[in-house]
Amino acid sequence: MTTEPVILINLLKVEPSKQAALIALLKHNIEIVVITLGGWITSRLIAAKDGASVIIYSEWETPAAVEVMRTDPRMKAYFPQILELASFDSILGETIFSDNR
Repeated sequence: MTTEPVILINLLKVEPSKQAALIALLKHNIEIVVITLGGWITSRLIAAKDGASVIIYSEWETPAAVEVMRTDPRMKAYFPQILELASFDSILGETIFSDNR
């Protein structure tokens, strides 16, 4: 069994005029809800320079922690707000290689 965190990557496609509103919504949710969830380690928001997408990179202790997050009532209430601004795909994975300078 691995002790490495699982990585959740969400790719959100957004109209460039709505990118700032999407980022504000995502940041608020991380600061208010996500940080309170068990198994959460870290989150990063990455904005495309062309304004057409945002990536949420987050690390979780286990795949079960991700599932608990997805079923949390606060998160379920938040997902429709995202869909008003963007479409998104999710990838759950693990680090298989990392190199640093």
